[in-house]
Amino acid sequence: IVTSLLKITIMSASLEKTLGAPQTVQIKRTPQNQHDPPPITNIKAAKDCFVVNCYGRKIPFPALYEKTKTILVFLRHFLCYTCRDYVEDLAKIPEKYLKDADVRLIVIGQSSHDHIQGFCTQTGYTHEMYVDPTRSIYKSLQMKQGEIFHQAVRSPHVKSSTLNGVFKSVWSAMKSPAFDFQGDPAQQGGAFIIGPGELSYISER
Repeated sequence: IVTSLLKITIMSASLEKTLGAPQTVQIKRTPQNQHDPPPITNIKAAKDCFVVNCYGRKIPFPALYEKTKTILVFLRHFLCYTCRDYVEDLAKIPEKYLKDADVRLIVIGQSSHDHIQGFCTQTGYTHEMYVDPTRSIYKSLQMKQGEIFHQAVRSPHVKSSTLNGVFKSVWSAMKSPAFDFQGDPAQQGGAFIIGPGELSYISER
């Protein structure tokens, strides 16, 4: 889902530069294809929150999307092997694509900032990454809490089997300076396309 959102956002941003401002068109759905509408994200609810960079410096959350369209990917925790596999794929996106489309790609975890550099090294991720150690943004944007079980659907982004993934997660925890889960293991993540300003395009939680 995250990679698809990213491709759509980069394409739409490029088209806006070429064709000008987008036009609004009403589209009717056929009953058999009708789904519940995506949840409306109240970005203003998190306007007073902060993220923390790898050096421990606090940055106001709105600064991430005030001036440009931004894809925000909130991870469950840094030891989640499915999150790691997704981030490894995000790491393959060339910086030039993002700059040409004037789009920021930002990954946010919910551990201490001490884990950012290690996670980036392990996944090869070189784009922006921050943490929300108090989970204030997660809570403000109403991301789910607690384990969620769905019918198994094999994602092309998840390369690890369950057994191998759990082993890698435990091994990473053992190698870290402080043996911890690097975030609340019950916290669910989400993906948002926001900006410029408080304009919210789409959310997936």
